[in-house]
Amino acid sequence: MKPFLRSLLVTAAMCAATTAYANDSVLKNQKDPNNWALQLGDYAGQRYSTLNQITRDNVKDLRVAWSFSTGVLRGHEGGPIVIGDTMFIHTPFPNTVYALDLNDRGRVKWKYEPKQDAAAIPVMCCDTVNRGVAVADGKVFLAQADNNLVALDAENGKVLWKTSNGDISKGETMTAAPLVVKDKVLVGISGGEFGVRGHLTAYDINTGKMAWRAMSTGPDKDVMIDPSKTLMLGKPIGEADLGVKTWPNDGWKLGGGTTWGWTTYDPELDLIYYGTGNPGTWNPTQRTKDGKPADNKWSMTIFARDPDTGEAKWVYQKTPFDEWDYDGVNENILADINIDGKQRKVLVNFDRNGFAYTIDRTNGELLKAAKFDPKVNWATGVDMKTGRPQTVEKFSTFANGEDTNSQGICPAALGSKDQQPASFSPQTGLFYVPTNHICMDYEPFEVSYSAGQPYVGATLSMYPAPESHGGMGNFIAYDAAAGKIVWSKPEQFAVWSGALTTAGGVGFYGTLEGYLKAFDLKDGKELYSFKTPSGIIGNVNTYQHKGKQYVAVLSGIGGWAGIGLAAGLTNSTDGLGAVGAHSSLGDYTQLGGVLTVFEVPSK
Repeated sequence: MKPFLRSLLVTAAMCAATTAYANDSVLKNQKDPNNWALQLGDYAGQRYSTLNQITRDNVKDLRVAWSFSTGVLRGHEGGPIVIGDTMFIHTPFPNTVYALDLNDRGRVKWKYEPKQDAAAIPVMCCDTVNRGVAVADGKVFLAQADNNLVALDAENGKVLWKTSNGDISKGETMTAAPLVVKDKVLVGISGGEFGVRGHLTAYDINTGKMAWRAMSTGPDKDVMIDPSKTLMLGKPIGEADLGVKTWPNDGWKLGGGTTWGWTTYDPELDLIYYGTGNPGTWNPTQRTKDGKPADNKWSMTIFARDPDTGEAKWVYQKTPFDEWDYDGVNENILADINIDGKQRKVLVNFDRNGFAYTIDRTNGELLKAAKFDPKVNWATGVDMKTGRPQTVEKFSTFANGEDTNSQGICPAALGSKDQQPASFSPQTGLFYVPTNHICMDYEPFEVSYSAGQPYVGATLSMYPAPESHGGMGNFIAYDAAAGKIVWSKPEQFAVWSGALTTAGGVGFYGTLEGYLKAFDLKDGKELYSFKTPSGIIGNVNTYQHKGKQYVAVLSGIGGWAGIGLAAGLTNSTDGLGAVGAHSSLGDYTQLGGVLTVFEVPSK
């Protein structure tokens, strides 16, 4: 019997024994270091592997073992999933899924190619990306751009069920990777630039039936908040319906707060963690309350929820009344670290706004908040009592007035880090973070809502941060206990690839030019570099097959940083401002869609 089929039968037997079979399936798969079981490596989102065959000494000998063309020429975010002898990879729109046979250097076992409505493409804000599939209980889960959540048979790719999670005519799409927790698959929604009201939704993994949906804005019953129980900075919220009261009139109905980022899970605490995006519109004047800034809750917020019921246990809003499009959807990495002499269960978030937050994940208490890019200037710091950023009026896009161009804001809307996930190494106790080093000019203008049409209301220009190394990226090591950068490695362009760390003392990330780079976890020294066929915005993974460790990455330039190349845009303010910042990227790479798998040759 094939090992993969055997594992499916074992999982099926587990199904009969417990209602939490999918949770058990994922936990079992992530504990096996031969696998890469989730997009973020494990439920904690650490993107760390205990594999140690590839070391500081032999990583220089890495070579290409095999490669595979996906057949799609747009931005390839996310990465491969490996379970047993099978690798599952995905593409941007049309979101093709391949099951590849690791026993035969990537022979296609099956291919799923959905027939989607091309009308989804114009309402995908920042390229036609998809951040990957989830695998659990013999099923592959795909969140398609057209809002269909699909469950495929992992053995043959046949559709087991399909359900709709949104409406492209309203600007809703799906780009985030699903996450399976217990008997539910969790999915978010994209479309914050189209006046979409964000939500996270749980579906039954066997039937596709909706179990619960938690909105990001609106009344407490919609957001699934109990103000007498849900905590904020360690204390009950108290006041009811802040998701309505902090918006002008019915502004919360077009409030954004979309959920296109990552979800992590703590099985011991039985809590899921995710973030919500920017409020709509980007023009803050249109989101004031009685002419004054309003918090626009619960956009830009980290939520901790019960995965069974969706009930919010605690919340933390990082950027109230966002004036800069600092989407709050980045991954929340779970780790147990020593803070001020005490071991704490923490959540660490490297936000678009340039601040790294260390939070007690049991109750939402803010422990540390510090800049992870020294050029951040829109705020001087975070008030540790209120949790609010200490903003600088010069860089406010509201205080300067509508139709006034606020200049020199750092970071740009691309953020000091976007969705590209960081990694945590228990070996060093440090976080390894791909970052952007870009600033912007931001000019708001009045915009009216029309379903399915852009609801942005700002013109942006982006450029490298001044008085820096001249590049637009840094790869850094960060100490979340101390709230400080340990070392920083400059890059020519924004670093838009997810990081990987390993027990071999080696880490990996990719660059927009297309280089896979290996570095020493201790000091960041570059140990290896190889240029893949296209720019890398995918996340580097590792796995072991037949006793040998491999490293795998999807390359294919695109995403927000590479939207100019991906969509053929040339105006400097196109791509919501990203095109101008990366105008020279085409001198270094071109479109592609390739999986590259690396190995150290056997002696």
